[in-house]
Amino acid sequence: MAEVKSKILIIGGTGYIGKFMVTASVRSGHPTFALIRDSTPSDPAKAKLLEDFKASGVTLLRGDLYDHESLVKAIKQVDVVISTVGFMQTADQSKILDAIKEAGNIKRFFPSEFGNDVDRAHLVEAAKPILVEKVQFRRTVEASGIPYTFVACNWFAGYFLPTLAQAGASGLPVDKVTILGDGNVKAIFVDEDDIGTYTVRSADDPRTLNKILYLRPSANTLTHNELVSLWEKKVGRTFERVYVPEEEVLKQIQEGPFQMTIILAIMHSVFIKGDHTNFEIDPSSGVEATALYPDVKYTTVDEYLNRFL
Repeated sequence: MAEVKSKILIIGGTGYIGKFMVTASVRSGHPTFALIRDSTPSDPAKAKLLEDFKASGVTLLRGDLYDHESLVKAIKQVDVVISTVGFMQTADQSKILDAIKEAGNIKRFFPSEFGNDVDRAHLVEAAKPILVEKVQFRRTVEASGIPYTFVACNWFAGYFLPTLAQAGASGLPVDKVTILGDGNVKAIFVDEDDIGTYTVRSADDPRTLNKILYLRPSANTLTHNELVSLWEKKVGRTFERVYVPEEEVLKQIQEGPFQMTIILAIMHSVFIKGDHTNFEIDPSSGVEATALYPDVKYTTVDEYLNRFL
């Protein structure tokens, strides 16, 4: 007998990472639901996305994070809830938790993390409030008794690779490449489509229950220097590497505009503090996706960079 796949609700399904979750869920054969606010269809880009969702068989449920009854009603129709709300709404996810408690039927909840392991990140003061909220919400989820999986997918390839991971750059290097620190600390880049695939794959897996699912594809674990060399090889030329020492990075974080401060703080945590790779996964609290699902053919950084040739 074929196993029955759980029904999955994605909250934030029209957002940056949310749309990849919806696609992955449909592709994996899960009955897929997306929570849609009344205002969403009035945004032309999102209206198009909703049409695509519907065409692929997604059930759109009217509801809102801030409308408890609509949330409970939506959650009662599914088995698994994946939240992909933006970081500004991290604390508001307690409303999802309240609705899950009332509904009483959820087998797994995935809070919106999809970045570093927040319990092991070293974020400087400027970006700390974002981290603190995520850590606090983790503790709330753990204490709630609701079955969960946290996903530490590290870096979105689509966000960092189009600039070769240069802070504040708008595109690929022309002559110079800016590198924070000495460029020898490893970072992990994961294609958004693969983040969706691994997350959905883990939804019915007892091995990921109440654990952190780490995404650490070996081919995508590279230092900044290695990333630049890979690109140089593809384009057949070399770039001048401009190394920014940590003191200078910290100074820029303190003096820069807010948006830049956050990006630099995240890059400082990864490229200087090594927060993606400076620890071993503790088997009592975490599992690694490529080890659990060796059959998933993920997109390598090497393949990803070919899109820019």
